[in-house]
Amino acid sequence: MRAALLTVSTSKARGEGEDESGARLAEFAAELGLEVVAREVTPDEQWKIVPRLRHFCDDLQVDLVLTSGGTGFSPDDVTPEATREVIEREAPGIAEAMRAASRPHTDNWMLSRGVAGTHGRTLIVNFPGNPASIDQCAEALRGALPHALALLRGERPVHGG
Repeated sequence: MRAALLTVSTSKARGEGEDESGARLAEFAAELGLEVVAREVTPDEQWKIVPRLRHFCDDLQVDLVLTSGGTGFSPDDVTPEATREVIEREAPGIAEAMRAASRPHTDNWMLSRGVAGTHGRTLIVNFPGNPASIDQCAEALRGALPHALALLRGERPVHGG
């Protein structure tokens, strides 16, 4: 299975600092046994995010797209809007699980606007931009994502408890 990673950060796209969030997403994808075939950084601009998501889904036909950043309340935080423009079916439980995983670590957990959903056979998941938050959210999704990806490939895995 293959993954693509998109860090949404205007400052990182300008070359300011290391993309720690993208590195953490790459580690998580590897932990899930996924081959990372694309890793990019784009500024916080919806018109730039949407075509990258479509490229990953339609052209590269990856199984999973993980984004980091752009999920908060700042005026330029538009990753959820860009994702909704691309997805065909929303997967609210994934975003809810991520917010719940953040709750013990920050009083601002409910301010995350990240979404998740499918475009064809690709699952797109918006992670927060903070590397520590990525770790917390990844832990919450670790068990369910392989099952979700198998279902999207048309497999009928046994439902576990």
